[in-house]
Amino acid sequence: MVVDKAERLDTFMEGVIARNPGEVEFHQAVHEVAMDIIPYIADKPHYKDLRILERMTEPDRVITFRIVWEDDKGDLRVNRGFRVQQNNAIGPYKGGIRFHPTVNQSVLKFLAFEQVFKNSLTGLPMGGGKGGANFDPKGRTDREVMRFCQAFMTEMHRHIGPDTDVPAGDIGVGSREVGYLFGQYKRLVNRFEGVLTGKALEFGGSYVRTEATGYGTVYMMQQMLTHHGEQIEGRKCLISGSGNVATYCAEKLIALGAKVLTLSDSGGFIYCKGGLTRDQLDWIIELKNVRRGRIEEAAEEYGLKFYKNKQPWGIKGELAFPCATQNELDADAAVKLVKNGIRAISEGSNMPTTPEAIKVFGDAKDVLHAPSKAANAGGVAVSGLEMSQNSLRMQWSEAEVEERLQKIMKEIHDECVEFGIQKGGYVDYFKGANIAGFTKVANAMMAYGVM
Repeated sequence: MVVDKAERLDTFMEGVIARNPGEVEFHQAVHEVAMDIIPYIADKPHYKDLRILERMTEPDRVITFRIVWEDDKGDLRVNRGFRVQQNNAIGPYKGGIRFHPTVNQSVLKFLAFEQVFKNSLTGLPMGGGKGGANFDPKGRTDREVMRFCQAFMTEMHRHIGPDTDVPAGDIGVGSREVGYLFGQYKRLVNRFEGVLTGKALEFGGSYVRTEATGYGTVYMMQQMLTHHGEQIEGRKCLISGSGNVATYCAEKLIALGAKVLTLSDSGGFIYCKGGLTRDQLDWIIELKNVRRGRIEEAAEEYGLKFYKNKQPWGIKGELAFPCATQNELDADAAVKLVKNGIRAISEGSNMPTTPEAIKVFGDAKDVLHAPSKAANAGGVAVSGLEMSQNSLRMQWSEAEVEERLQKIMKEIHDECVEFGIQKGGYVDYFKGANIAGFTKVANAMMAYGVM
């Protein structure tokens, strides 16, 4: 009996869902990959017989632990911490730590699974992992954040190391938190080693690390447009979010001559018809990173239009950069973007586009769409470069790091084209990224035998 690819995909996903009940974000991430990989391996028994994809979807281990810390009032607080060590076939586990009330096992498993493919695409020797806690640093004093980070690292330090697992920052974990985490690790193990990336320059950090994800998202867009004979200069750009990824995406776009029309946060978005200036953007970066204010304040400061509790996808633009959070761009938003003539999307946040929206863009055919595992790989790429610098006990210049980042993003784009090119020259960037990321990890797993 011949089983078509839809039946094979359904059967595979039934098994994933049965083994991971209720983990909807993880199911979505696996489905997005499996829909490309299952047809790809249909005539490749060396992958099928060794059940490589099934093994990839099962984490090497999931570590869960209790975090007890004391707030400024002397009250004890209890949170839950996680570290998902997904796959280390091509290098030590590598992936961020997220502090946010929404953190749970499903979210971290989706992020860790996607990290495996993202890290593979960079060409650097890094496996995939992710961690975090359901702790919200917003509204907490520096000393409360310090005590929480120290309590978190007291448990996690036994599971990580420069050749085992190298975490980094993520949502809710910036330079302040990384400093506290690294300080506690160093105290506990009595060694100065490159076990965390995103560190300050003074103690082993890398230039361009803060900007890398945003810059890389723009470089991916630039490569897509160049491949199709177009350029980024003068294009009208829609960006969601106003954290590091969004603001440094905006910074690079402005430097390349594009017009950044929007930025957003959970309260709504600002719209600047003529495009934000560099001075306005610098003010917003200070607003968000230093004063931890709301994007609405930028509208008040510069007389910009503010759309309360709205997303920017209804604004007419040519290039879109979703840089806020997962599933922020749904089918309705995708229809609006296509109707308004969107040319390309480069995903800055992790899995920001729903499956239904991906289909809308795919059906349009003339829309270029780079998935997050390719487009936002710049952050982990520079984290990998930081690991190399730590191992060599040296620090490359800002220009050297950015040059290496640009080269890595070009190579990621070229891999997506190699595995995603379709008849007529159309490039399915999702398919290309999934297959390119899969093959490297799969071949390494096969070389180790059954384990």
